[in-house]
Amino acid sequence: MTVSRALRDPEKVSEKTRLRIREIVDRLGYIPDPAASALAAGRTNVIGVIVPSVTNNVFADVMRGIYEIAEGSKWQIQLGNSRYSPLEEEKLVRTFLSQKPAGLILSGLDQSRETAALLRSADCRIVQIMECGPEPYDMMIGFSHGDASAAATRHLIEAGYRRPGYIAARLDPRSQRRLAGFRSEAEKAGFYDPGRIVTTPRPSTVTLGCELMADLLSKAPDTDAILCNNDDLALGALFECQRRGLQIPDEFGICGFNDLEMMAVANPPVTSVRTYRLDMGRKALGMLTEALAGIEPEEATVDLGYEVIARGSTARAR
Repeated sequence: MTVSRALRDPEKVSEKTRLRIREIVDRLGYIPDPAASALAAGRTNVIGVIVPSVTNNVFADVMRGIYEIAEGSKWQIQLGNSRYSPLEEEKLVRTFLSQKPAGLILSGLDQSRETAALLRSADCRIVQIMECGPEPYDMMIGFSHGDASAAATRHLIEAGYRRPGYIAARLDPRSQRRLAGFRSEAEKAGFYDPGRIVTTPRPSTVTLGCELMADLLSKAPDTDAILCNNDDLALGALFECQRRGLQIPDEFGICGFNDLEMMAVANPPVTSVRTYRLDMGRKALGMLTEALAGIEPEEATVDLGYEVIARGSTARAR
């Protein structure tokens, strides 16, 4: 019983006993059988995490927060990459649920009908991340992409720009909500022009930001500011403007989204919408493990908010 406890819940065993057991386990080469443990306990100590990208810095920050909280605990993180595919996300959810996980963390609100049905009937705790919505499967932590984009658009208008445009890549549901936020705020101010919108289903890169910026200026050369749906595109837009000799910020304003590290060290520094990705990962796993311990959150949905970080790229002289 002591050996079993030391392997399953090491924090419940004294350090001296735990080290002695670990020495014997290592000498014997013993590897616990998770399938047998799951059969006996009804579930494993695995927490599945499904994200749409493992190369995107946004999700890398979220994962870093999750792993920080998991380190040294009994919880084992298993990562799945859906690659922005609803079908792949469904496959991953089925795979994880078949392994009797303690919990699941997954991105967004826009699961397929089949995936949503699986999650509603899942026998484990669930946290949705990256967004806030009205009907979580269980728990949720994120922010409103539409509101954040609207706030960034409002910042451009308040800085004195009157012909704002928008560039976006990938066009996953979160990107579409950001575009909707831009449109809503620009229409409210009387500055919306669909001819100043350039989008593509291609994945975001800095090079693509250069291309989309060039496309926008060829379509609408009098555009005087741009909101980008992420920071890679914003950096590319900055480079393209500099190649064309446009003076940032007096002739042209640029705002990104997510506020990655590179925004503050660009020349000029680029305005961006700060999102709290590291905190999101930490709090998501914290909410999940507390719920597994019987401590329910005060609110099922946690809105972390956002902040428009104004920098030199929109500091227009009036």
